[in-house]
Amino acid sequence: MGKKEKFLEIFKKAERKYGESEKRLAGDGWDEDWKTLIVTIMSAQSRDETTIPIAEELLKRYESLESLSGAKYEDVLRIFKSLNYNKTKAKNVIAAAQMLISEFNGKVPSGIDELIKIPGVGRKTANLVITECHNMEGICVDTHVHRLANVLGLVKTKNPTETERELMKIAPREYWSRINRIFVLWGKDVRGRDGKRLLGKLGE
Repeated sequence: MGKKEKFLEIFKKAERKYGESEKRLAGDGWDEDWKTLIVTIMSAQSRDETTIPIAEELLKRYESLESLSGAKYEDVLRIFKSLNYNKTKAKNVIAAAQMLISEFNGKVPSGIDELIKIPGVGRKTANLVITECHNMEGICVDTHVHRLANVLGLVKTKNPTETERELMKIAPREYWSRINRIFVLWGKDVRGRDGKRLLGKLGE
């Protein structure tokens, strides 16, 4: 079986199990594109369950991009006190809001190259934003996607950027934007690097 066929077989099973889940991830359900971007910056190396309530508190205080761009670092840091890498993230979300206004007329850009110029935005965040905000195809590779893809033998890579490139080769384009959500839900369900346990979870 080739890697493309293996991907399709595994992904379709995973989607049957997790595709109907209503569990909210950090990038889900925001009513404006800039909020999706800001919350995704916040979510790096942090659990969705931790990020979402902190994001809700932030966006309750700063209801517009303009108000967030004028926020004081100390005030944002206070809201972020229980968030991983809170000092860096507090600086980045303010700077990101300022850059969206100054460079992009308050709009979230749709190009990866433009997005990764924004403070706190790497390829993972950029890919999530283009899929969530612009309905474009992109593979958002976080720690769950990187781990599962390697454990399952779909790729043999050292970092998420390599994983993104390799998955692009074996996953049909129409599946790209669905990989992150399904693999994240699956990865949260099964910890560790035991491929048999991972696949066994799909048969329950």
